[in-house]
Amino acid sequence: MWRITMPQIPFRGSKAARSLNVAVGRWLVRRAIKRLGFQRTISWFVVPHAGPVAGALAEDLIVYYCIDDYAALPDVDPREVARMDDDLTRRADQVFVASSTLLGRKRELNRSTLHSPHGVDVALFQKASEPSLSVAEGARNLRHPVIGFFGLIEAWIDLDLILYLARQRPDWTFLLIGRVAVPVGELAVQPNVVFTGAQPYEDLPRWAKAFDVAMIPYRLTEQVLHANPLKLREYLATGKPVVSVSTPEIDQFGAVVRIASGKEDFLRLLGMALEGETQEIRDQRIKSVAKMSWDARVDEVMDVIGRRLHAGIAN
Repeated sequence: MWRITMPQIPFRGSKAARSLNVAVGRWLVRRAIKRLGFQRTISWFVVPHAGPVAGALAEDLIVYYCIDDYAALPDVDPREVARMDDDLTRRADQVFVASSTLLGRKRELNRSTLHSPHGVDVALFQKASEPSLSVAEGARNLRHPVIGFFGLIEAWIDLDLILYLARQRPDWTFLLIGRVAVPVGELAVQPNVVFTGAQPYEDLPRWAKAFDVAMIPYRLTEQVLHANPLKLREYLATGKPVVSVSTPEIDQFGAVVRIASGKEDFLRLLGMALEGETQEIRDQRIKSVAKMSWDARVDEVMDVIGRRLHAGIAN
């Protein structure tokens, strides 16, 4: 695998900056392709910003694998990002979307669009259910019950909800694992809230082993409503009970996830999740994602790509 960096001038509202970004980006990628001696090329995009390179490389196939509503992300120019996103969607030969809520809009722009939800490293996260796995050192002495979360703590995390829960249940520990990218306000001094900072991915099962319940406390932003949270599948692969807010993708797992309709309901469901656990229920959660491995997802996607290459561009 080789990697190159395409420097980008950030002033995307400027026509001159956009033109320079396109010219430099195309030149750098063409030079890399020539130096590496590639005979057949697939350009594969996971964000829309480099989209102007598409179609300029004499590629056999242009793929856009869209995993988010990028225009709804915090601190972006929504109009400009939406323009880039739509443009790449139209020009791609094959589009995949991770969330079913993105499917309709993308298919209006490109009839090749297919739903390709996230996978999960089942083997890794299932370790949290093994008696032999030790709890992460930073969680060994926490007071139980432990309500856990792992992931980036960003603008889409409902810190007000977590504060409410922590204040209502001072005898519970709220364990938040991940890089903190926003001010956390009063949570920083709440005695039963623990921030660990970013942790190695491969260690997450050891942290999850300390959870009595896993939670997904999202703010219901436009971005979140179109998201397909990977952590949901990771939580389920651990076998731990999960309480979450309601989004279209999460609701599809309603048989194995407790879905809250408000902060009071979230608190109530956390209490219910702490009771009545059985091995059968834990096994059911793991089984719900057992066939959603990344290997299976890759096989599905590459089967589509292989057929498109074999048949030639149909669009």
